[in-house]
Amino acid sequence: MTDKHLDLDALSALRDVMEDAYPQLLDTFLADSEERLQSLRKAVQVAQLVDVAHSFKGSSSNMGAVKLVALCGELEKNAEKLSSSQIQELIAAIDLEFAIVRPLYEAERQRSLAES
Repeated sequence: MTDKHLDLDALSALRDVMEDAYPQLLDTFLADSEERLQSLRKAVQVAQLVDVAHSFKGSSSNMGAVKLVALCGELEKNAEKLSSSQIQELIAAIDLEFAIVRPLYEAERQRSLAES
């Protein structure tokens, strides 16, 4: 299941580069993602949706969250032509995907702390 949601090679590369700061990077990503999800839920203008989806896509890409990248990219690219209900469905899908990857990142954090 992990490889469908997370690029483990990307996480391994991050772990190598970040070394002792890796667990903090994971914490920061999770906290930022929560804020971005809140922003997506509250956005009333398409431009806001596009901006938040773009930044969420970028951070998810950096962290190897492949399915989040795809969903955020879809929202970023299509927000202007989607109906309100389609936008809400896509945000719900992003929410669901984050609910799947969050515990994977938390487990990764615990693993990295145990190794240090």
